Amino acid sequence: MDGAEARRRQAEVWGGAARKLAHSPVEGTVGDRLRALADWAADTEDDGGFLDAYGDGLVEEVERRVAAELGFPAAVFFPTGTMAQQVALRCWAGRTGSPVVALHPLAHPEVHEGGALVSVSGLRTVHLTDDPRPPTAEEVRGHTEPFGTLMLELPLRDAGFVLPTWDELVATVEAARERDAVVHMDGARLWECAPHFGRDLREIAGLADSVYVSFYKSLGGLSGAALAGPEDVMEEARVWRHRYGGQVFQQYPAAVSALRGLDRELPRLPSYVAHARVVAGWLRAAFEEAGAPWFRVHPEPPHTHQFQVWLPYDPDVLTAASVALTEATGTVLFRRWRSPGAGGPPGVAMAEVTVGEPGLAWTETDVRKAVRAFLELLPRP
Repeated sequence: MDGAEARRRQAEVWGGAARKLAHSPVEGTVGDRLRALADWAADTEDDGGFLDAYGDGLVEEVERRVAAELGFPAAVFFPTGTMAQQVALRCWAGRTGSPVVALHPLAHPEVHEGGALVSVSGLRTVHLTDDPRPPTAEEVRGHTEPFGTLMLELPLRDAGFVLPTWDELVATVEAARERDAVVHMDGARLWECAPHFGRDLREIAGLADSVYVSFYKSLGGLSGAALAGPEDVMEEARVWRHRYGGQVFQQYPAAVSALRGLDRELPRLPSYVAHARVVAGWLRAAFEEAGAPWFRVHPEPPHTHQFQVWLPYDPDVLTAASVALTEATGTVLFRRWRSPGAGGPPGVAMAEVTVGEPGLAWTETDVRKAVRAFLELLPRP
């Protein structure tokens, strides 16, 4: 079975499960997803809004909603977050006169965008810390090389969806201001950060000069992203969106799904975050009770509704066990596992756990039972 076939099989097994902690974006059929969007649009005023053409109509409605949610004068809809961030950092480089962006080595542009900041946008990156956490104010002040933009990924996904404290975040932003640097937030998952900080989205986003948010992460959208910031910067961003090939003729399915996510999922995220903290504690207790030789739940408690679980096995072995558990019990506990990559410790693998609407029904007994059944499928180390 090749990789593509294996992924299709996994999606089929996990998608059909009766019990899971969260829905996957690739579950269900095309008809199911489109019917759900059509039903939601039919129930809203004006049947979901006017169809878009080259960024007007329904797309403009999404932009207005995002700008209002984040407290910015304007926002621009993009087909991808990668494009949104490329444009944001390029616009700020032109205004600061510096092509240097300070960001974490685990940030999305460094790990998941194929070096696009350098090869496409002509920018250069520097790293303020190698520790698996956001940079501190002291690290911002102490960096020896000038930079024009500080990019903060909140939460820092590849470090375990980790966040600083509110005071740490404020201090880091203030340190950037002292260096006359602008601050851009990679807020792909900013939507679920409010409970950790104890602040609303407008106050969090208000620390930055611009913020990018995703619609398929956390909100369950089909695709799409938005960049929010000052009016003049957003006007330039529209120009660059066209130059980068993002002036798509029609995007109403993605726009409808974004509005649906803002209406339905955004208000529920605090409950997901709260229950994720409970589930993480249950997982730790279940691994201890089952006598797991070594494990890690990180961070504990989780900072958002997503966190990591680490076990000392090959990732393929753990993924196979995840599929087998669902086939045998109809329960999805974990999904795909991966190795830590270059520089990481050998012999361990990590899975990302998300607690969404289905996970709210899970009890401590459910978690303990699933962990025991999962570990029984693994070879003894």
